[in-house]
Amino acid sequence: MKTTSTGATPRRMSPEQRDRAILDGAIAQARDDGLDSLTVRSVAARVGVTPALVAHYRPAMGAFVADVFGTIVAAERDEVLSGFESGAVRRADLLRLVETLLDPARDDVTLIWVQAWALGTRNDDLAARVRHEMDLWQRALENALIRAASTGAIPAVHAASAAWLLLAMVDGMSAHSLVKWAPHDRADLARRALSAVLDRADPPAHPAEP
Repeated sequence: MKTTSTGATPRRMSPEQRDRAILDGAIAQARDDGLDSLTVRSVAARVGVTPALVAHYRPAMGAFVADVFGTIVAAERDEVLSGFESGAVRRADLLRLVETLLDPARDDVTLIWVQAWALGTRNDDLAARVRHEMDLWQRALENALIRAASTGAIPAVHAASAAWLLLAMVDGMSAHSLVKWAPHDRADLARRALSAVLDRADPPAHPAEP
């Protein structure tokens, strides 16, 4: 008696789908084990393909790590800033933003940032992507501060420098938290950080007249 297989033949992925599957596997691995865990062999094992296939689709590992980093942090930025796309920006909104960035639930992305700063000293592609992503964060915060000041929600500030100060404090506090060196009350820490930037008594510095 002749028998026939009823099992479905696995669908062959297109090159675009295969590349995306490799990227998604590397993103999942980086979130679990950090950027420094990414190698051709480890990504291949994670995705369930051969190292040769990973190398075929992603021949430059430095650029691949940069793509993984950029995809992770861009997704977080889009999520956090989604509520600032339109409408007035209140002081409470800015506080919520800082509290969100200091949330312990985001420590996995904090580790990605910290490792990217370190690995970027030896990976030019990654360093360039780190600078790009930091510039995008700075501009987004600067715009939010400008909008908040325009309605009187916060004191007039030098928005560009205030945005850099906020980022520096958030990044530093988040990095400290990875080794448990930070106050337990991160909400209070967020309030203090925001007040330190927005309510400082000194006026914004201006370039000297020529």
